[in-house]
Amino acid sequence: MTDSEAGFEEFVTARGPRLLRAAWLLTGDAHLAEDLVQTVLAKMWPKWRRLADENPEAYARKALVNTYASWWQRRWRGEVPHDVLPDAFTADVFDAVDLERSLAAALRSLPPRQRTVVVLRYFEDLSVAETAGILGCRPGTVKSQAAKALGSLRGLLTVNTLVDGGERCEQR
Repeated sequence: MTDSEAGFEEFVTARGPRLLRAAWLLTGDAHLAEDLVQTVLAKMWPKWRRLADENPEAYARKALVNTYASWWQRRWRGEVPHDVLPDAFTADVFDAVDLERSLAAALRSLPPRQRTVVVLRYFEDLSVAETAGILGCRPGTVKSQAAKALGSLRGLLTVNTLVDGGERCEQR
């Protein structure tokens, strides 16, 4: 194994899980997230010798966001067929309790640009300037998109119901 191959393998081993987490937060789907990370790594491999001397993590983040954006723009978001249709919708009372699921659902409801800003700013812990650099926009745009996204998330993540003794009670 050459030094270049070893360096790429070390990068994937060290940064792969974090890239996968960011991809999952962007896509909301584990399989799409894995595909997204694999696509980004496949784009990086031919350029690895040059990237290894620069900042491969920044390149990977930017490629992740750009590839996700191009996928989102091309993807058809119409009907999704299912094998079996449910007889009636029943709400899962544990959705309000399970913060991780609720947060993931709230993130998926945001427009792609706002979701990307939230993931980069608050999950990847990047600064406004770093986020603006990755997205290729001005810091003011990042701030306004983050403010809109956080406002939407606050509304979506407000607890609407409480579970009290196994029965649903409206919060007052």
